[in-house]
Amino acid sequence: MNFPSAICHLPSAPRILIRGTNWLGDAVMTTPALLRLREKLPDTHLTLLTPEKLRDLWLHHPAVNETISFAPGDTVFSVGKKLRAGKFDLALVLPNSPRSAIETWLAGIPQRIGYARPWRNFFLTQTVPPRTDAVKMQKRSTAEIEALVADNSKLKTQNSKLAPSAHQIHEYLHLAAALGANPEPLAPQLFVTPDEVEAAKKKFGLDKISNPIFGLNPGAEYGPAKRWPVEKVIAAAREIQRQTNCVWLLFGGINDASVANQIDSALRTPHSALRNLCGKTSLRELMSLLKLCRVLLTNDSGPMHVAAALGTPVVVPFGSTSPELTGPGLPGDPRHRLLKSDAPCSPCFLRECPIDFRCMNGITVDRVVEAVLQCSGPATAG
Repeated sequence: MNFPSAICHLPSAPRILIRGTNWLGDAVMTTPALLRLREKLPDTHLTLLTPEKLRDLWLHHPAVNETISFAPGDTVFSVGKKLRAGKFDLALVLPNSPRSAIETWLAGIPQRIGYARPWRNFFLTQTVPPRTDAVKMQKRSTAEIEALVADNSKLKTQNSKLAPSAHQIHEYLHLAAALGANPEPLAPQLFVTPDEVEAAKKKFGLDKISNPIFGLNPGAEYGPAKRWPVEKVIAAAREIQRQTNCVWLLFGGINDASVANQIDSALRTPHSALRNLCGKTSLRELMSLLKLCRVLLTNDSGPMHVAAALGTPVVVPFGSTSPELTGPGLPGDPRHRLLKSDAPCSPCFLRECPIDFRCMNGITVDRVVEAVLQCSGPATAG
């Protein structure tokens, strides 16, 4: 198997546990590393430890043999006990948290590999040094933001010249390389079956629609600084619908209900040009419907990553976060449009803007409309 020399005494058919990440977007960004592991270890049993809310993400995924899930109330001790029953030979710990390393230690897994980080190195048998290309997502202080805005000459952000290797997918690929996997990047990939897509179409009344289907995802779990203003979303969606005769599928979670209802009220017509699916889909149904969309207009969010990994083009206004570090798909993928303003304080990585939200307000409706039309193909309005 050509494991590194630090990894020894493995049986011929080892059982490997991969401790997965806790957030939807991060989980999608781990798929290139998992696919590279499967490529390197085609006959090895790979088990993924994942939060219960993300368990169904991995159905039909070729990199994973099985999943073990944990609920929000599970402790490190209950997770460790659950893992102990799996009799794993090795654990690859993808998150950087102390808890994720402690879980594998409590499980008695003899070899435990992960990045070297404070408060957890004791619980790992092999620590991997940080990558030389790694870029920390450092939050800006209000004072720093105000200073950048005051100096109009500083229009180049800290990420303006980042290499593609700075992207988060390389963090996970580098860890997979500790098991001998190829560290070269792949596009993140998720999988749904044609039957799942057909079932979702029927459930949500889309099986008789001949209009192009576009997706709209106006929320973002992290905070309001990642959300393009709702009045701009409404204006762009209305103009795109006028030009393409599309049907909008409005996505979101329970916490997005207020903004979804606002958009629904503004865009709904007697001809039902919008379907408000906010809070109404399971994860697999969300994936199937995103696969169905010709394009998704979205904020930087988990569904953004899911759509891109399913092959759906995405258009994304970026403000407080960095497309160079956590953008959808493989860096530079021409199918997607990642839009930024010239705000000198962007990215700040804050949940809320402490000044005037110029990073998002600087992205115009016309620019977003043009990007969506470019991604969606020829207009179909009659």
